[in-house]
Amino acid sequence: MSLWRAAQAGLFLLDPETAHEASLRALEAGVHPRQQQPDDPRLAVDLFGLRFPNPIGVAAGYDKDARVYNPLFAMGFGFVEAGTITPKPQPGNPRPRSFRLIADRGVINRFGFNSEGHGAALRRLASHPPRGLLGVNIGANKTSEDRIADYVAGVAAFGPIAAYLTINISSPNTPGLRDLQAPDQLAALLDAVMGAREKLARAVPVLVKLAPDLHENDIAPTMRCLLDHGVDGAILTNTTLSRDGLTDRRRSEAGGLSGRPLFARSTRFLARCFIETGGRLPLIGVGGIDSGETAVAKIRAGASLVQLYTGLIYEGAGLLPAIKAALLTETDAFGGSLAALVGADAEKWAA
Repeated sequence: MSLWRAAQAGLFLLDPETAHEASLRALEAGVHPRQQQPDDPRLAVDLFGLRFPNPIGVAAGYDKDARVYNPLFAMGFGFVEAGTITPKPQPGNPRPRSFRLIADRGVINRFGFNSEGHGAALRRLASHPPRGLLGVNIGANKTSEDRIADYVAGVAAFGPIAAYLTINISSPNTPGLRDLQAPDQLAALLDAVMGAREKLARAVPVLVKLAPDLHENDIAPTMRCLLDHGVDGAILTNTTLSRDGLTDRRRSEAGGLSGRPLFARSTRFLARCFIETGGRLPLIGVGGIDSGETAVAKIRAGASLVQLYTGLIYEGAGLLPAIKAALLTETDAFGGSLAALVGADAEKWAA
C-alpha cells in the first residue's frame, strides 16, 4: 500500500468532518503528492477566456474558506473552486452534519454554508496569490434579509481576484435558497449580479450552480434565463435530496447526497441542459465522478470541464492521474481533440 493510500485509509478512522479538517491541515503543511511533469497539451481547455491546463477541478465544498488552493494546484488540478463563501461568518448547522454512505460510495452533508466570511478569504488570497485558476463560489447568509445583496457583495469582493465566480443557489441546506432557481427570482438575481459585474474593471466570468432536482419543465426557462442574462456558464450539479436506490443505513440522514448515487441523475440533467442550449452555454459537470470512465462520460454528456470532491474521498489522490490517462486515451480515439468529445453522447444520456 502506498503512503497516500495508507493516509486515505487512516482518514476513514475519523468522523467525516474531522477527516476533512485533517486533510486540509495536511495540505497546508505541504503533505501531499505533487505533479512531476506538465500536463499533456491535449488536455488543455480554452473556456471563458481562460486556458485550463487540464479539465479536472476541485468542486466547491472542499476548500470552503480558501485555505489550500495552491497545494491543490501543485497536485495537478486544472482549477480549484473555493467556497461557498458568505459575506458574514456563520457556523453552519450543528454537528454531526456529514455522513459517509460507504455501502453506496456516497456522502450526505448538511453543513449549511459554514463559512469564515468574505474578510478571512480575502486576507488569505492577498497573502497567498493563486498560482492557478481559482474560482470563487459565493452564497448568502442564512439570516440575510436581502440575499440578492449578499451575492452582489460577493461579486464586488471577489470579482477582481477570481478566475471566475459561481453563484450558488442550489444548496439544499440553507432554507429557501433553492427558491432563487425559480425563473422570476433567478431573473431578478441575475439582473443584480450582472449589473454588479459591469462595475468591475474586468468582466469576470459568472457561472450559476444548479440542483439536479430542478423539475424537467423548468429546464428550458432556466436555461433561457441564463442565456438571456449573458451568464458565462453553468455548474451541473449540486447535491440531490433524492434517496433512490440507497442501501446504507445512514440513507435517512437529512441533507444533500453526493457521490456515486448522484452520477446518473446529475449526468442526465447535464445532457438535457446541453441539448436545451444547443451547446451554446459551457457546462461544468460535477456529481459522482469517481473514475476515468465516469469523467469521460460526463464530458461526452456535455461537460467542457469536470469537478471532483466525493470521488476523492473514496478513491484518493490517484483518481486525478487516472482521469487524465482516460481522457488522453479517449481523445486519441477522437483524433486528439478533447473538444470533439463534448456532448457526443448527450442525446443518449438525455433519453
